This record gives sequence, structure tokens and C-alpha cells, in this order.
Amino acid sequence: MSGANEPAGSLEVALEHASQLLAVDPSLAIEQAEEILKAVPGHPQAKSILATACYERGRALGAEGRGEAAVASLRRALRVAPNLADGWRLLGDHLFAMGDTSGAAAAYASHIKASTRDPRLLAPAAALCEGRLAVAETLLRTHLKQYPTDVAAIRMFAELAARLGRLADAENLLARCLELAPDFTAARHNYAVVLHRQAKSVDALREVERLLGGDPRNPGYRSLQAAALARLGEYERAIATYAGLLADYPGQPKLWMSQGHALKTAGRRAEAIEAYRRSIELEPSLGEAYWSLANLKTYRFAPVEIEAMATQIARSDLGAEDRLHFQFALGKAMEDAGDHAAAFAHYAEGNRLRRATLAYDADETTALVRRAQALFTPEFFASRRGSGAPSPDPIFVVGLPRSGSTLVEQILASHPAVEGTMELPDLLGLVRELSGRTRRSQPSKYPDALAELEPEALRALGERYLAQTRVQRKTDKPFFIDKMPNNWAHAGLIHLILPNARIVDTRRHPLSCCFSAFKQHFARGQGFTYSLEDVGRYYRDYAALMAHFDSVLPGRVHRVIYERMVADTETEIRRLLAHCGLEYDARCLHFYENDRAVRTASSEQVRSPIFRDAVDHWRHYEPWLGPLRRALGPALDGYPDAA
Repeated sequence: MSGANEPAGSLEVALEHASQLLAVDPSLAIEQAEEILKAVPGHPQAKSILATACYERGRALGAEGRGEAAVASLRRALRVAPNLADGWRLLGDHLFAMGDTSGAAAAYASHIKASTRDPRLLAPAAALCEGRLAVAETLLRTHLKQYPTDVAAIRMFAELAARLGRLADAENLLARCLELAPDFTAARHNYAVVLHRQAKSVDALREVERLLGGDPRNPGYRSLQAAALARLGEYERAIATYAGLLADYPGQPKLWMSQGHALKTAGRRAEAIEAYRRSIELEPSLGEAYWSLANLKTYRFAPVEIEAMATQIARSDLGAEDRLHFQFALGKAMEDAGDHAAAFAHYAEGNRLRRATLAYDADETTALVRRAQALFTPEFFASRRGSGAPSPDPIFVVGLPRSGSTLVEQILASHPAVEGTMELPDLLGLVRELSGRTRRSQPSKYPDALAELEPEALRALGERYLAQTRVQRKTDKPFFIDKMPNNWAHAGLIHLILPNARIVDTRRHPLSCCFSAFKQHFARGQGFTYSLEDVGRYYRDYAALMAHFDSVLPGRVHRVIYERMVADTETEIRRLLAHCGLEYDARCLHFYENDRAVRTASSEQVRSPIFRDAVDHWRHYEPWLGPLRRALGPALDGYPDAA
């Protein structure tokens, strides 16, 4: 073609040819459209053909398992045609599968904006896409008052609620959306994601598998399926699903990292290390991959790896999320090298960066403890004797993270009558409902709302907990463990709804436990651990509430003192088993031979015999722990065997 002077007939023939190629060979259609655009820049029909061809080629590449090439083709289509709604949706699916959750969220928002045909929804869609959430909320509320069954608007409002962290609201909106339009696939995908984010993994898996029934190669669905399977303890299926995704996206570091997490939990340490290292090869600035290696606890960084991390944090353009992960990883590396001053400096900086992103309020924890102390009196419990579900199945292991709770869990799970599960979110889900809060600014009705519940309501809550957790039980063993450490704050609720369940409180020297938590970067939650003052106050509140339960319900909670467990393991195991109504079994003494999956930061440590040197490890950092000592106050002075 010769440019602007090209005869109109020749241009029309070329356009017709390009249009015909769309159906048979999108790659050739792209070449033809590009030639036309060289001759007639900006020609609208040629641009349309190019965008459609790039989209169709992206779809084909995705179906062939060439995910990264599919993303490149889709991005090209969207540069030419930014209003191509299906292009944004498919791009979001690929990005989600690749572990780029922020990129996926932006693509899905653009999909909502591009797919909106109703002019009345254009303004809120634009506001949502641009991050003007308050404006979008006002516009959507006004629209839905007039058109309450507009499923596009309901879905958009659910997206807004999810971005604001109001996940229960988002769930309810999407359920309504699907009630009105059961075949609204995009809304069902949103629904599955929101359920997963609330740890409603059974429901999320059900929804995503329904979606996969209609689109089995969809990368976003497969990635969500793998994450839900892992959360449900189906690690081998999760690993196999991630392996399939990696065949389609071999160059995606975050996907390799997700596979590493699943392998680590399943006890496949060498393969996990290989996956994390592959992630680092692909993206040397990915701090979380280095932290994942450090978080194995038994891994030791080589000098070349330490040098690589130091090089990364020296960069001025390194993102804050990567930087804080490198700081925690370097803290571990310096600690292993015996340079505790440097280690503390790295830990402190990592915590400072993380704390700046959190809204944790220590006063809220203190207020919760005071409300619980006021409500839970001997008379309160006596008047409700006989309430709750009678099942003795659950054994709740509570305390602070890094207190030895995973060790106690592993010991109990080595008994032939006890099944280990994981840190189950189900009790905390009940607490969220009882609180009556839909947003952070609202006051909580918990635990005071428990005073209003009749015996049948308390029993129903207990039965609901048992029903929800049943999916985590893979055997017919009579007892199972719920090792969510934060459940210490809800010992009163446990007693009311499951009066025959066992409660085991794992406790470790305050300075040892709190500093160990301070060194740990948690994947989610535990916002109190990123400041020495916060973690000290949290421990003090925890110790005060557990002392209250010791007073009003004597003997109800069995306490395992970590240092005593280390010093006389068999005696303490016998006491623990007796409290749980279990016969002594020598397999509990050899807990490290149990090959069950372990999800916590101590997963590798509990696969070895008890490590006695950890008891006084905090003393290496004593010069810097003044703020922690002051925050702990009486909790430190009253600790058994305290220094």
C-alpha cells in the first residue's frame, strides 16, 4: 500500500480481506490491519479490526495455555480499543491467575466501566474506576433507590463495598444479584472471590467449580480454585492446580510463590525452596519470595543471597511492600550470622514500614477485654449452664502467635484420636456477626450481645460452628483441633456454645513470645505485632482476660507453659492429654515424625525434636526491648519462671 494516495478501491479490498481473516487467522488479520494503518493512520475500521484480532488471538493463546502471550495480545487490543469490555474481563482473569491482584482489580473495574451501556451508570462507573469511591457510592445509592433490581448497578455497588472492606455487604449484594440473574457469570465470579476473602472456602469453591463447569480453562477461576483448595487443606489438589497454571504462565513469579507456599505446607520443603528460588530468578526485586525462604525458619541464606537483598534495599525505586519483606528477611539472615544489632535494625525497619499501613488500635483490644471481664461473671455462666451444643469434638488451642501453639497442636495431632486441621476462621466469623458491625467506625455489640441469647440460640451457634468446620475433618477421629490463637479473646463464647470443648492456652515468656512475634511478618492479620508497644499491650490484655477466666471458670482452661514443655516434655504431654480426656500415647512424644500438613510459621520447626536453645533467644536483643518491657508491665512480673 502506498499511503494517503492509495486508491479507495484498494483500501476497501484490504479491509474486506482483513475482516475475513478475523474468523480464520487472527494473526494474519493483525498483520493486514497494521499495513492498512501504516497507509491510513487512525482509520477507524482498521483499528477495530486490529483490536478484535488481538482480542481473538489473546483468547486463542489462553486456550492453548500460553497465558503470558495472551496477556500481551490483550493489552495490545485494549490500547487500540479501551472500551473493549470483554478484553478487560479476560485480562483481569489472566492477571488474577498470575498473582497480580492489584492489576486484576484495575482490569475488572475497567471491565465494569466499559460494559456499562446505561448512560445513568457511566458516572458511577467512571468514579469507581478512578478511585473516587465516595462519589461512586452516592451515585449508586441514588440510582438503586429508583431501580432496585438493576443487576449491573448492584454488581457495581458490590465492587465498591469490597474495595471499602465491607465484604459482608458485598456478599449480600452479589447474592441478590445472582438471585435476580443466575446466569450473570461476572457477578458469580465476584461472589466467589468475596466468599474466599471471608474464608468461606466451601462456598467459594462451590461457586468457582460451577464457573469452571462452563469455562474449564479460565485462568482466574483456576487460580481461585487453587487458593480455596489450599485453604480447605486439599494441598495435593491445590499443588496440582497450581502446576497446571504454571504450565500456562511459567514466567510468573507470584504464581511460583503461591506454589511454594502450598508445597511448604504439605511438607515438601525442597520443592518449596526450588519454587521460591524460581520466583526470585524471575523477579529479583520480589521481597516476599526472599521472606518466604526466611520464613521456613530452618533455611540459611548464602552470602550471595544476602548481598542480593542488600542491593535491592539500596534502590530508591523499590516498592514499600518489597522493601519491608526484604527487611524481615535480612533480619533473619543477620540473626543467623550472629549480628543481633544489625538484625534488630532490620526487624525494626520492617515493622515500621508495615505498621504504617495498618489501622490497628490497641485501645480496641483493651476495651474488648474490659467488656468481657464485666460480662462474664460466675453468675452469668451459672444461669446458662446446660446451654450450647453438647459435642466434645473441638480442642481449641489459643494464645499468642509464636507461643508454642503449633508445637502443642502437633503433639495433640500425633494422638490417634485427634485430627489436626489448621487455624480455622469460623469462630471469628461468628464473632463478626455478633458484633453487629458493618464498618470499622461502628461500636461493637460483642460480647454484650451474648447476654440477649436464649439457650437454643447458643446451641444453634455451637451446631453451626461444628457444621462449618466439618469440611476440615478428613478422618473419622473423634476430636479435632482449632488452632486459631486469637480465639483466646473468645473463651467465654466457646464455653457458652460448646461447653464440652477443651480449651488449651499456650503461653511463653512475655519477652520471648512478643519479640518472636515482632520478628515475624504475618501473611494477614496480627496487626498488633508490628510495634513493641502494641504487642506488649496485647500480651498484657490477653494475660488479664485469661486470669479472669481462671477465676470465674476454675480449671476450664488448661495452660501449657512453653518453658516447662521444653524442660520436661513427657510430663507436660501427659498433663495436656489428661485435660483433653485422652490416654497417654508415646506417638505424642515423637510428634516430629508426624508428616501432616502445617500452615503456620513454625511448620518446619515442628518437624524436628524440641529445640531447647530457643527458650532464651530473646536475651540477644535485650538492649532494645525497653519499650516492650514497659508495655508488658505486670504481665512480665507475674510470669512463671520470669527473669
